[in-house]
Amino acid sequence: MSLERAIRAKIAGKRNPEQEKEAQEWIETILGEKFPPAILFEDHLKDGQVLCQLMNKLKPGSCPKINSSGGQFKMMENINSFLKALTDYGVADVDLFQTVDLWEKKDIAQVTTTLFALGRSTYKHPEWPGPYLGPKPADECKREFTEEQLRAGESIIGLQAGSNKGATQAGQNIGAGRKILLGK
Repeated sequence: MSLERAIRAKIAGKRNPEQEKEAQEWIETILGEKFPPAILFEDHLKDGQVLCQLMNKLKPGSCPKINSSGGQFKMMENINSFLKALTDYGVADVDLFQTVDLWEKKDIAQVTTTLFALGRSTYKHPEWPGPYLGPKPADECKREFTEEQLRAGESIIGLQAGSNKGATQAGQNIGAGRKILLGK
């Protein structure tokens, strides 16, 4: 088995059909149209048109130009436009897939992960009424402490530090003892 085939098998093993189905249903609900039944999830998204339409529904005008013809370069331009719109919408760079992940089907699992990151980002946009994809991100829980409370904590040894009662290094022998050889 060649290295490339082994890598493809590992990447294919990361795919989660339930997540892909959930992402597909979310896109279908937002766009109001079903994916064609005979076409695979990744093949329907490959040219970037559906992704740009999705972004325009979430945030109108975020993908101003959607190419419907013009060959490979124009279709990859759609994907790049979608990825730029994602960062503008608030999706972190670490959650984005690379254009080749979708266009050349190198890592469809990462494409699904990006769609879920987009779904989580919609929670942060109050203008979006739903539907949502994935769990709602946790809200910040900021705590305020007085100076007195902070000083009180300085004198306490936390349980993580353990206890040093009666602790010595007596009796610890690690490895062989030191031997001094004279006269050699």
